[in-house]
Amino acid sequence: MDRNLELSEIRNLLRKNAFTGPTAGIAPGHTQANLVILSKDLAYDFLLFCQRNPKPCPLLEVTDIGSAVPKLTAPTADLRFDLPKYRIYKKGALVEEVHDIEAYWKNDMVAFLIGCSFTFENPLIENGLVIRHIEENRNVPMYITNIQCQPAGAFQGNLVVSMRPFSASDVVRAVEVTSRFPSVHGSPVHIGNPEVIGIQNLDKPDFGESVTVKEGEIPVFWACGVTPQSVAMSSKPNLMITHAPGHMFITDMKDSRYSIL
Repeated sequence: MDRNLELSEIRNLLRKNAFTGPTAGIAPGHTQANLVILSKDLAYDFLLFCQRNPKPCPLLEVTDIGSAVPKLTAPTADLRFDLPKYRIYKKGALVEEVHDIEAYWKNDMVAFLIGCSFTFENPLIENGLVIRHIEENRNVPMYITNIQCQPAGAFQGNLVVSMRPFSASDVVRAVEVTSRFPSVHGSPVHIGNPEVIGIQNLDKPDFGESVTVKEGEIPVFWACGVTPQSVAMSSKPNLMITHAPGHMFITDMKDSRYSIL
């Protein structure tokens, strides 16, 4: 896909299932979001989980019960169709990946849009930093860590992180740039040795695809909005619908809205 298409053109392709790939680098300047959909009886517990875990789950919007329209961030969008790929979790098990969720949508559902680290990638690029998964045309690598989230009601589980490697001279700049975006995960949660946070092999991510880490580069880890999928596997709700990792919802909002500088 042409990464510089207008957002309306991108949504049209998504609704026709003409684009089903990862969204890193797509519609630069537009804020991307993770998606979680639950029945209303679990919505309060998940809202509380996000409030207690703002680093991996910074909320951008919560929809009205039964509405698939994110009125604040994309009022002409439909969350049942406007993502390239979704995941269906039942009682903690991933049972299906689909390109729309019309067959699963019910009138008691609540959708949560959670900030995504793809939002700060364009500012990183503008600061001269290379984003390896974009360079290699791969999905960002994501890993389940040994860091426990704060539990809330029915939900508990471990933090998921995304990883981007940088040279030692670029790490400080990467921290500076991403710290400006606390609503989309902000500064890293870990820098360096992955084993400290329970990651044994960078070449085997739990989600996404591995990328090259060159000699002398340092892996940098950010809290990730795929954390709710780890939580789904641990907490086993009857049904949780999410985006497929790396296949985000692209909002109407501009990245600059979420920058504190």
